[in-house]
Amino acid sequence: MSEGRHARGRLIVLAAPSGAGKTTLVRALLERVPNLRFSVSYTTRPPRPGERDGVDYFFVSPERFDEMVRRGEFLEHAQVFDHWYGTSREHVDALLASGASVLLEIDWQGARQVRERAPDAVTVFILPPCVSALETRLKHRGSDPPEVIARRLRDAVADMMHWNEFGYVVVNDELERAADELAEIVTGGGARHRTDAPGVAERVAKVFEDAGSAPGTARPAPAAREVP
Repeated sequence: MSEGRHARGRLIVLAAPSGAGKTTLVRALLERVPNLRFSVSYTTRPPRPGERDGVDYFFVSPERFDEMVRRGEFLEHAQVFDHWYGTSREHVDALLASGASVLLEIDWQGARQVRERAPDAVTVFILPPCVSALETRLKHRGSDPPEVIARRLRDAVADMMHWNEFGYVVVNDELERAADELAEIVTGGGARHRTDAPGVAERVAKVFEDAGSAPGTARPAPAAREVP
């Protein structure tokens, strides 16, 4: 390698259902892995209290987002809860070329697009300890009416069914341990957390054991399948 050139960084994809603690895990992961950079996504949803434009998200109008889609500016984009989210292709490429590894915090739809365009990406799905814990987190997140919370819970459980499309899975039952497991995966280890590793499917099945505890959420956990 010539002087001044960097080895290209790794692309890390992190996905989780709403309420699984993904944002907190991302912060903890960035503290543990020095050369990991967070890719700030674009979104059409309004900012939540405390969120900053250009730090948490780039907040844009639906019209601006549509224009970016037409120009092919997104590595991936998807609609989640009536709002659109997307990852800038140029931003990610620049970070990877600098030698940094790049973390994408996206949903399973976006992760599927990334896998098609970057097959060597490291993909990780975050699960809550159980569905009832997920419901509790969603209820305490804000002041949404019960019908909105019920819809979010149904959608979150539906999202969880895609865990076996990812290379790795981590159950966020304890923050520090989950963050350590993520750091292990991101830095090139974590074989025991692969979706096709021994015992992983059984652990995931326990997450879904109470999936019928809320209306409309009853469904079996899908079996693990071999992931390249």
